[in-house]
Amino acid sequence: MANSNLPRRIIKETQRLLSEPGAGAIQSAVLVDSGGVFKLELFLPEEYPMAAPKVRFLTKIYHPNIDKLGRICLDILKDKWSPALQIRTVLLSIQALLSAPNPDDPLSENIAKHWKSNEAEAVETAKEWTRLYASGA
Repeated sequence: MANSNLPRRIIKETQRLLSEPGAGAIQSAVLVDSGGVFKLELFLPEEYPMAAPKVRFLTKIYHPNIDKLGRICLDILKDKWSPALQIRTVLLSIQALLSAPNPDDPLSENIAKHWKSNEAEAVETAKEWTRLYASGA
């Protein structure tokens, strides 16, 4: 890594992410899910790993747990954070959330209502948004 001022843990985690992409191929703040390529912004606060990273989607996405600003409703990014967790864990948890939306704990009320009233239609809308905004281009 070019910046030797970074804490050793961050350097090691970043190197591991780049050298060993896991299921879904997480690389350089890009989450590649089976449906599309989603760009994320990941900010590590000065207190990391004692404080959770801040993560948001830069790619527009139709999901009940992600709002129009890209903020993510995920417990490990809030009250369930533990210093034992790593960036990799966070990204894998976000990937799992993409596959299993929770409309009962929404960040986007309108999308959650759509998901609850007509899940098949909501899933189709999500697929269309993925084609439009997360095609990898």
